[in-house]
Formats: sequence, C-alpha cells, structure tokens
Amino acid sequence: MGKQLEITEQLYAYLLDTGFRDDPLLKELREETARMPNGMMQIAPLQGQFMALLAQISGVRKALEIGTFTGYSSLSVARALPAGGRLICLDVSKEFTDVARRYWVKAGIADRIDLRLGPALESLAALKAEAGSFDMAFIDADKNNYPHYYEAVLGLLRPGGLLLIDNVLWGGDVADLTVNDQETTTLRALNAKVKSDTRVEFCLLPIADGLTLIRKK
Repeated sequence: MGKQLEITEQLYAYLLDTGFRDDPLLKELREETARMPNGMMQIAPLQGQFMALLAQISGVRKALEIGTFTGYSSLSVARALPAGGRLICLDVSKEFTDVARRYWVKAGIADRIDLRLGPALESLAALKAEAGSFDMAFIDADKNNYPHYYEAVLGLLRPGGLLLIDNVLWGGDVADLTVNDQETTTLRALNAKVKSDTRVEFCLLPIADGLTLIRKK
C-alpha cells in the first residue's frame, strides 16, 4: 500500500517554488501576520491556493468562514468568487480582523465580505433563516466547539455543498493515544464522527495541519 510522502524542508521549499502561484498582496499579508503574536495561526499558502481553486471548480457563490484571523483564507476564497458572490466571516477579534479588512479593501473585494463579530455559535444561530443556501464553508476556530460548528454548518449547506475543516491532524497528536487534552480528544472524536456520518462524503487530506474536505449529500 502506498504511503504519504514525507514533506522535508527541501521538498516544502520546492512545493512553494513550483506548486504555488504567489502574488504581492498574499505575500504582504503573510509577512505582516508572521510578525504578529499568534502568527502561526495563519493557514499555509498552499492551503489558501487549494481552497480558492476548489471554490472556482465548484462554482461557489455563497460561502461561510468560521475563524477569520487576519484574513488569508477569506482573501483567497473571496477573490475566487464570481461577481455578486458573498462570503460571511465569523470571528470574535476586532484586532485581528481589522488587519483582514485592510487587505480586503486593497484587493477590491470588501463588498463581497460580510464580517460578523461575536461568538460564532450565536452568529450561526442567526443564520438559520439561510439554511440550505451556502455552497461552501470553512471551519478554523476554537477547537472545542468544532463539533457544534460542524452540525450548524451542515444545516446551512445546500445538498452537494462543501465543508473544509482545518487542523484535523493537530500536529499529529490525534494519532497519539497518550495525548488526551480536551482539544486533541475533541478533534479525534470529530474525525471519527465524520468518517461514520452517512450524511456526508469526505476525504481527510494531509495538507498543512490536516484538512478534511466534506461534501454534504
């Protein structure tokens, strides 16, 4: 049986050089975020490119993001939306999302993005009237609420809609049964739930810290 190729520093550098098409705005945002506290929370460049391509391939017009941080994923996805497309972003931090807003303006896509500050579960509850209308969603927020976000998002997605969940490998800790802190056990249980959930089709991808791609039936 084939195994996952080990991503060495040399190979990762090759991937960024050959498998990633960068641009000045994305680079500027990555570099600014890297200088900030918690800069490691930013998604990987290849992940942003993958999400944007997925949105284009799938013809996404209406998307949802739980956890925006400084805006790299939202910038990647919103730029991939067609004219009239809409991305709703949920976050609790004005400090970090103020950075995101600046880059949305620079990219000329601020009119496509609706940022809602506050606890995500409350914001999701307020979206119930739009159930079944979202084409794509991305979860990258507080890990202990992932199971609640998962259920809420499934209700908001249309049949055939896509859901991406970040950090599902959690630095490899989900595979180490000696690690049993709350975040790790929550992610481990969610991964098992997705596998057994007959409402969806899925693939857990070893991109960055692990990205699960889910299609609602």
